[in-house]
Amino acid sequence: MNTILDGGVAEFVSGDLSGPLNRPLTLAILGAGARGTAYAELAARRPAVARVVAVAEPRTRVREDFVARHGIDSALNFADWRDLLGRPRLADVAVIAVLDADHVAAAVGLADLGYQILLEKPMATTEADCEAIAAAARRNGTALALSHVMRYTPYTVKLKQLLAEGAIGRTVSVQHLEPIGYYHFAHSFVRGNWHREDESAPLLLAKSCHDLDWIAYVVGDRVRRVSSFGSLTHFRPEAAPTGATERCLTCPLQDTCAYSATRLYRTGLREGGTKQYFARIMTAGALTEDAVTAELAEGRYGRCVYHAANDVVDHQVVNLEFANEVTASFTLTAFTPLENRHTKIFGTRGQLTGDGRHIEIYDFHTETRTVHDTSLDGSSAAEGHAGGDAAMFNAFLDALHGARPELIVSGIEASLASHRVVFAAERARRSGTVVTL
Repeated sequence: MNTILDGGVAEFVSGDLSGPLNRPLTLAILGAGARGTAYAELAARRPAVARVVAVAEPRTRVREDFVARHGIDSALNFADWRDLLGRPRLADVAVIAVLDADHVAAAVGLADLGYQILLEKPMATTEADCEAIAAAARRNGTALALSHVMRYTPYTVKLKQLLAEGAIGRTVSVQHLEPIGYYHFAHSFVRGNWHREDESAPLLLAKSCHDLDWIAYVVGDRVRRVSSFGSLTHFRPEAAPTGATERCLTCPLQDTCAYSATRLYRTGLREGGTKQYFARIMTAGALTEDAVTAELAEGRYGRCVYHAANDVVDHQVVNLEFANEVTASFTLTAFTPLENRHTKIFGTRGQLTGDGRHIEIYDFHTETRTVHDTSLDGSSAAEGHAGGDAAMFNAFLDALHGARPELIVSGIEASLASHRVVFAAERARRSGTVVTL
């Protein structure tokens, strides 16, 4: 164990987490955006188990609000996460929620300093960088978990239980849809941080690496072969309606366009709901008319979706063949309402149909349907990933605080394997071939 002295601040962190702790885990949050802030709030609900003691966030006002909310000492808040790499370890755990391209440098550097790591998905933007993170975790004995929250939901736990009990016999094939939602896609993947592959990652990696991970988790075997097709079909200049301007605020079509930024963010500001979540991200938390108008006039979120310099695909299909001969088809698309994922699993004795909350079992012999509602509080699967955010984060904390590593079901090896499938699918899409893993 060691005591870290920095600017008159002493932080006591343990160098050995092999046994249960009699004090809270200390956490450093790298990136106080939507995900980093959500994890910090979950930690705040369990003060006996975890305590946020440090933050790195480049946006001054966002960082200052975060520091005030969590009572962080002035010596332990940083504008750049890289500042942590040149210091002794400041906390037990680093929660890495920085931009995707920074994951490899942050994860490798912090693992080498002795941090345990919770890493936002995707693991990294290239297969080589994913391998580098895995190697760093192995050589340092790091408890590294990926935020594959779908593995942890009550829905997935029940679904896995039903399959293990033979509710539909032997699994033969899987059909899974990720309906991104038209305004979510416009916000995040046309105007937002993930709109270009050279600045973030391909859509399959940025948005749906945990869907392919979830399919593999449900099937319970390794992927043997993969093919994929997809393209950017709609959100490009030649698809712009006549009269569309570069920014929605000045566009004569702003009241009739389905993708109008003016309507999306002002609706969110005034009416709340999911659209308010996106308005909050757009304005970095400043939910005022002036802040929304300023961003519409000058910021990235006010751009026309047909003139946003984006290049990620807006629809894609992936076909998988597993070693146990199960086949799976996966579709992600921008052109849906914002709704839950849809899954059908076809077995030798029945069919399972799920939407992230409800699971229906159709039995071939009895020709009956049985429905299981897995919601804990009546909320939809879209809220907090159907409880997966809290379940994953709490499992990670409990695994470290109580020395129960088995609680982490999204560890480095499983996550690396599913990321390899994503990269293979992208190779297949670009080359028009079937890729064997």
